Amino acid sequence: MFVDSHCHIDFPDFQEGVEPLLARMSEAGVGHALCVAVNLENLPRVLDLARAHANLFASVGVHPDHDEGREPGVDELVELAGLPKVVAIGETGLDYYRMRREDVDWQRQRFRVHIRAARRAGKPLIIHTRNAAADTLAIMQEEGADLAGGVMHCFTESWEVAQAALDMGFHISFSGIVSFKNALELKEVARRVPLERLLIETDAPYLAPVPHRGRRNEPAYVRHVAEEISRLRDMPLAEVEAATTANFFRLFQAAA
Repeated sequence: MFVDSHCHIDFPDFQEGVEPLLARMSEAGVGHALCVAVNLENLPRVLDLARAHANLFASVGVHPDHDEGREPGVDELVELAGLPKVVAIGETGLDYYRMRREDVDWQRQRFRVHIRAARRAGKPLIIHTRNAAADTLAIMQEEGADLAGGVMHCFTESWEVAQAALDMGFHISFSGIVSFKNALELKEVARRVPLERLLIETDAPYLAPVPHRGRRNEPAYVRHVAEEISRLRDMPLAEVEAATTANFFRLFQAAA
């Protein structure tokens, strides 16, 4: 059984509903998925999915790119983290891709709030970083993110960044990007991350792996991520499957 550790199947991209997605997951041997929140306004959709389906879980948080809507406080995040089927706080982090570093102090403050909430709630963090690795790691260290633990989701950074996160007790999660032909540095990181800290994800509806690249992604395709990691590490697919699944349930303390 594979687990998709990060997807957004509440997004409008999945207008056909969740049941066909769940059926295709089952056919592909994908047993569970974590539906990750990106704002407070649409959080009820995420929670409803998780509550309605035994093999779906939820997180609570506001994406670093989300610059509209209600800003969460520590107390609210802690309260939401205690709801049934909520296994993590995030996704949170820093994303400077579309913004200048000097214009995003609000992102850094929001990130600190999420880390403080995770520490208080005793829930792991789901961390997103894009064009902001140094600041992301610095804030993680300053706020004691190692006391909460978590995962660097959709990892695309260097081995040095991965090592720094691993040193803080974090897991590294690979998406379909690792299957892209030109992702040579990322493939090397995937070879080096300790097996007990490895996760796989789709980030659906984005970043579909080969052979579905360019199409809408979905949880059933996480199997292709595992297949690429199996090839890169020259180990049986069953070992990647067993390790990443065990890592997911251990990290998120979720009930299979």
